Amino acid sequence: MKVCFLCVEFFGQGIQGGFGRATRFLGRELARRGVRVDVVVPRRGKLREGVVDGMTVMGFDPVKPWTAVAAYRACGADVYHAQDTSLGLPLARWAMPKAKHLVTFRDPMETWDWRLETALSGKNPVGYFAYRAFIDNPLVDRAVHRADARYCAARFLIPKVVRKYGFASAPGFLPTPVDVPARVAKAGRPTVAFVSRWDPRKRPEHFIALAKRFPKVDFIAVGGSSDPERDAALRAMGRDLPNLQMPGIIDQFSTDALARILDSAWVLVNTSPREGLPNAFLEATAHRCALLSHTDPDQFVSRFGRVAGEGDLAAGLSWLLERDRWREKGEAGHDFVRAEFATEVAVSAHLAEYERVLDRGR
Repeated sequence: MKVCFLCVEFFGQGIQGGFGRATRFLGRELARRGVRVDVVVPRRGKLREGVVDGMTVMGFDPVKPWTAVAAYRACGADVYHAQDTSLGLPLARWAMPKAKHLVTFRDPMETWDWRLETALSGKNPVGYFAYRAFIDNPLVDRAVHRADARYCAARFLIPKVVRKYGFASAPGFLPTPVDVPARVAKAGRPTVAFVSRWDPRKRPEHFIALAKRFPKVDFIAVGGSSDPERDAALRAMGRDLPNLQMPGIIDQFSTDALARILDSAWVLVNTSPREGLPNAFLEATAHRCALLSHTDPDQFVSRFGRVAGEGDLAAGLSWLLERDRWREKGEAGHDFVRAEFATEVAVSAHLAEYERVLDRGR
């Protein structure tokens, strides 16, 4: 079987986003199981082309997206699987009309989402208009409707996608794979982690403020900003806090440093006002961490942690730490993720869908 992934990013190219992490992890695991995997992504940052983790990565000029057509044809794949929407969907179908074309919705955006993204970006809105045109336009809409199969990476996204595209039938659910360790060693002292890009929308400054409120709790802010000035300003905010570590961006495909942080952490905090289902939620609960967040995708936070209103992170953290409530929440999250998102479970689900779609075509 030959599979080609379409994505707007690839983890490790200087853009450390969730779409790219999911694509690289899934592609690596499929390659380990004998599937020939290609990945076609925009050439941004320090994209490493060629063979990566058993996959063949090919880039194209994002200013000239039509140049991706040659890469799609070179793949000669049986299945072209888009990790969320982009102009790659119609271009891949045009390039390879006899192949099967699938799409997984990871973070579908409606008008409210775009307004929030733009308002909190701190950037010129023209850039967001260009990005929106790349991932959400009439050509993409038509390709989504013509897809051979459609999925969502979280169940709460299913009605949102049906509403956005007017589907007659609901997409299926396809889990994102995550490694689930058999055992972890939690820190002896309360430890709280933050794992995310330091974009304005992610609001890492709220995590730094939380560290100031809890001097007897250890905090670890994993991540960084692509804007050097913003990165330096955030690090300056936390420089004088002895209970705060800021180790920077961690490439989880080349080191186990992130796994070791999650092994020790009691709670994972998310400060963003909107999310899909973050990979960090899956990874943290797999490591038996409780969650503290303003958002509650798929009721992950209400089931496996504490949902906090705006300005209530401190109260939520106190509640989780009191009487070791975090431990029970973390154990429940671990059991759920192991059953539904563990690497073997999720990769097998993908393989079964590929076989089903190909068999239907035969």
